Amino acid sequence: MKKHSATPSKPFLGVLMLDTRFPRPPGDVGNPRTFERHGIAVRLLTIEGASPERIVKEADPSLLQPFVDGALRLVEEGAAVLTTSCGFLAAYQQVLSRAVNVPVLTSSLLQCREFARPGILTFDAASMHQPILDAADVPTGTPVQGVQPGCEFHRRILNNEAQLDLAEAERNVVDAARRLVALHPAVEDIVLECTNMPPYREAVARATGRRVHDIETLLVARWRAAAAAVAG
Repeated sequence: MKKHSATPSKPFLGVLMLDTRFPRPPGDVGNPRTFERHGIAVRLLTIEGASPERIVKEADPSLLQPFVDGALRLVEEGAAVLTTSCGFLAAYQQVLSRAVNVPVLTSSLLQCREFARPGILTFDAASMHQPILDAADVPTGTPVQGVQPGCEFHRRILNNEAQLDLAEAERNVVDAARRLVALHPAVEDIVLECTNMPPYREAVARATGRRVHDIETLLVARWRAAAAAVAG
């Protein structure tokens, strides 16, 4: 396991990271500035060998225990909340929650149940199988739309490449969002499954006219609610 940030002196958000090298602009869950700009201390812990291919396409069961071990390590070091760097890890929600005594929010999919008419924008629709949705308690019948397979955003991340054209990636994500609402106009709230999509949240909102939610919005809201409860 590889740790990427200095030891915080206060409770922090622990992020269980896939083993990746593609660029992570602010907004991406793997960029510490994403949460530091909200006043949230963060620590990233990479689970070695957990590539996008092994998690998304293969759903490799041998990676579950390393994620549990990582969760235990982060909590021992002071994590107050845990999350992950891949929405597909909603599949691990119950196991990780049972393993530690702090809140675990594996995926932005967990917030779908809070909305009357949600729609999901995912990294890979073909791999977003029903058990993953069920693990996150996503309402039955929630529409799911993926980015185009092989597009810049999809190809670079899935293949774990060192370069990513951020402007083209934004176009890929926005195009997929437009397809989602064109096919399902009743959708009122779009949930970005992929933790690499938040940098494009505002562009998606402008293009679709819908409210847009992701792992950043979920974690910041839950962190602030917990802090308010303690203060109150």
